[in-house]
Amino acid sequence: MKTTVKIDNQSFDVEIGDLNARPIMVVVDGETFEVWPEETRAAAPAAEAPKAAAAAPRPAAAPAAAPAGPVNKARAVSAPIPGTIISIAVKPGDSVAQGQELCILEAMKMKNTIRAGRAGTIAALHVKEGDSVKHNQALMEFAD
Repeated sequence: MKTTVKIDNQSFDVEIGDLNARPIMVVVDGETFEVWPEETRAAAPAAEAPKAAAAAPRPAAAPAAAPAGPVNKARAVSAPIPGTIISIAVKPGDSVAQGQELCILEAMKMKNTIRAGRAGTIAALHVKEGDSVKHNQALMEFAD
């Protein structure tokens, strides 16, 4: 679907991809974004995510900063839009389910939940709360 969106006297050409796909691919003025809409899930999948996070208690530790080595883009979770990280819900070593909340990215006074696109184990965090991030900047990385 193609449309024009006007925000504060500024117009944007927007093309929205398949609404049934996850993520939904959206092109705004020629730049592609991955969009993860908030969804209401059945009781069973919603109940599984907290169990996975609580399965193995770990000692409290400050989130790890970006590792010295290069980021593996194939395993990275990237920022879909520029903004500020206001909370991080996971830490290295956590097992996550597809769709589970990883962090909250605030952009244009809106809180965007960044969710796992797949199940796996978080290997490293490349940001911390309060960090400003750019579009496509690696936020964290899966181990597998």
